[in-house]
Amino acid sequence: MSPFLIGLIQVLLSAVAFGAMAILARFAYADGTSPATLLLLRFAIAGLVLLPWVRLRRLPWPTGRPLLALVLMGALGYAGMSACYFNALNHASAGTVALLLYLYPVLVLLLSMLLGERLTSLRLIALLLALSGLAVTIGLEFSARPLGLLLGIGAALIYSLYILAGSRFTAGTDPLAAACVVTLSATASYAVQIAWQGWTPPQSTQGWLAIVTMALLCTVAAVALFLHGLEKIGATRASLVSTAEPVVTILLAWALLGEPIGLSQMLGGMLILGAVLLVSREADPQRTALTELHD
Repeated sequence: MSPFLIGLIQVLLSAVAFGAMAILARFAYADGTSPATLLLLRFAIAGLVLLPWVRLRRLPWPTGRPLLALVLMGALGYAGMSACYFNALNHASAGTVALLLYLYPVLVLLLSMLLGERLTSLRLIALLLALSGLAVTIGLEFSARPLGLLLGIGAALIYSLYILAGSRFTAGTDPLAAACVVTLSATASYAVQIAWQGWTPPQSTQGWLAIVTMALLCTVAAVALFLHGLEKIGATRASLVSTAEPVVTILLAWALLGEPIGLSQMLGGMLILGAVLLVSREADPQRTALTELHD
């Protein structure tokens, strides 16, 4: 098997793992876990695995301004994005939330243009497609509460700011070491929140299994697969393959949770993913490398 094909498979498996995260969260919620407790456990377990991995491989640890930027990105940006995403799952279908999060590539372009980058015809078409997809998803998603839609859009916006911050302040850092710092910083942020709100762990083995699987498979393994695949196929192709993630979420939600695949998801999803495909033609390798933590 060629290295290129191996890379494609690795990025696809990474997208499948990331796509399964929302489904596992639903199982954990059904077992009595709160979003804050779930995220604390997910980040803590992932961080405890990533830290010795980084040390054993002797990867360079960020210092100075990049380290400070990564700590803030994890404690504020990534923790805030995850809070929006995982709380949205309590107010809207998993498929709808996944689609709304995938507005982030277009939002990154839009925010970049506000910061001075030029507006090309390709970017304008992608923006119009994404906004049309958003309008269709919101306008026809009758089962979702407004709060769920707002939280889903909020997650995409915060993640866009997270990527822009990373591309400007963490250049030259090792992606795996950066992911470790972000994960540990998010852990600290949720530890403070749990100290205030209280601890609500899973009530059975099923809930614990869902959270451990989310941490090991949907975070650590997904990060490793994405980074290894990225090296083999490049940023643009990796971003294209990653568009399978919301599709996986929708299909798993239908198969395992009984969520119907609605008209809004099909039409809105096609428009949003079409915009992502256009955006990927201008993919920035640094920005793509910063998306390995997804959700």
